[in-house]
Amino acid sequence: MLEVELLGDGGPGAPPLDEVERLLGLAFASAGVEDGHVAVAYVAAERIASLNAEFRGKEGPTDVLSFPIDGEDEFDGPEGSRELGDIVICPPHTTDLREAIVHGALHLAGMDHETDDGEMLALQRELLNW
Repeated sequence: MLEVELLGDGGPGAPPLDEVERLLGLAFASAGVEDGHVAVAYVAAERIASLNAEFRGKEGPTDVLSFPIDGEDEFDGPEGSRELGDIVICPPHTTDLREAIVHGALHLAGMDHETDDGEMLALQRELLNW
């Protein structure tokens, strides 16, 4: 079972929890992940800029960052207790919150659009059309 924790305020037009759960479920299922806990946090530009600088060495705010926790290889706990990770989204720097949610989840599932010849972004578009 996928457990979703929604933190912060996505602002007007932010998808409700059931829609966030559906989007995450689709994204994780596409990678064969059915169980675990994921947190989605909406943060201010200052917070995401700080995280972007600290973890990516890039200045300024960005739309979405993903922080995986328990990888496939090192997890040995009971089923359903896996910590998939955190998805941090900055609504003022995001044109589509649904897209940012799916994008973050695909990163947590191990995909990387910077190295996969467009596979992740093609899957993202497909999932958003479902």
